[in-house]
Amino acid sequence: MRHRHQSSRGFTLIELLVVIAIIAVLIALLLPAVQAAREAARRAQCTNNLKQLGLATHNYISTYNSFPGDTLFLGASITTCCPGSTGTSVGWGWNASWAVSLLPNLEQAPLYSAYNFSCTPDQPTNSTVSYNAIASFLCPSDSQKTRPNPPWAPTNYRANFGIPGVVRMWTGPIVTNYTTNPGAWWGADGNLAFFGIESVTDGTSSTALFSEKLLGINGQGGPIYISSGQLALRAVFDFTASGYPGYNTGSYTIAQTNLSMCTGLPGLTVADPNYTPLGGFAWSMGYPWHWGVNGYNHYGSPNSISCINPSEPGSGGGYGGVGGNVPPTSGHPGGVNVGLADGSVRFVKNSVGLMPWWALGSRNQGEVLSSDQY
Repeated sequence: MRHRHQSSRGFTLIELLVVIAIIAVLIALLLPAVQAAREAARRAQCTNNLKQLGLATHNYISTYNSFPGDTLFLGASITTCCPGSTGTSVGWGWNASWAVSLLPNLEQAPLYSAYNFSCTPDQPTNSTVSYNAIASFLCPSDSQKTRPNPPWAPTNYRANFGIPGVVRMWTGPIVTNYTTNPGAWWGADGNLAFFGIESVTDGTSSTALFSEKLLGINGQGGPIYISSGQLALRAVFDFTASGYPGYNTGSYTIAQTNLSMCTGLPGLTVADPNYTPLGGFAWSMGYPWHWGVNGYNHYGSPNSISCINPSEPGSGGGYGGVGGNVPPTSGHPGGVNVGLADGSVRFVKNSVGLMPWWALGSRNQGEVLSSDQY
């Protein structure tokens, strides 16, 4: 008796294409979810970094009864700060930033002990500290992983230096070298002061302490325009004004006018390439007028471009200046993380109102701010 053998039938071309299409759809649906989960983890790490900075600040306050700030170097012979050099004194230079002061409270005591406060952070004596990258100073959501200005180790986290300087100078909690005479420029009367927690009369839960900012970019092949997307948030732009109105005018109208000049710049406005790499380029360096290095201010809304008025005296070029617009920026969709003076961390949306945003930036201007406003 003859047996019939049945051969197994394979997939037809149409069936194979259908299976591939189904797999492609599943991948397309799954990929955004995976990316969202990764960003959620990165944002949580960023929140934790700011939380640690807030706790370190409160530990610092409990020891010194003041907020940390940029510390003037004590001065030493040039042979101490620059081995192999000759001379008797060291000229003016950068100060140790607020971040250096917090090192012992961030489990970085050996690094703090290695810092020579008799020399500035840009001197060879302090290169071991200044070149050392610290993970808790870097936001994992920043897509740029190279140093803006090597060999200096950068930082994404900035101290709040206050509201627009044309309204009132030095209104943030972490401001050093502020004169005891509020109407004077920094250092004009020779009296330097730190602020204690009692200076935050607006309430610690209504005053920003730290936020984040994307690193400046180095080695960009071509010009950066305002329309260049995230690249523009790493750059500094100039706006044209007829002179500078001065500091401490108390006029929010002037501040809004200057901000309108900044936000109204055409999309093809080119950033200054000389200053673009400087944003956050060194966590160890600080200077009161150079807000763009380790500070930010509450002028423009979160994730808006940075601008300076070239007519402002003492603006520090592209570093920001007391009257400059140096808002926080981030790689997080929709807003930035902000560490408050009470140690908590809030996510502030890009759409926050201008006046609540300014109120969040001052420690002592008497604004009434509720938590549902930001």
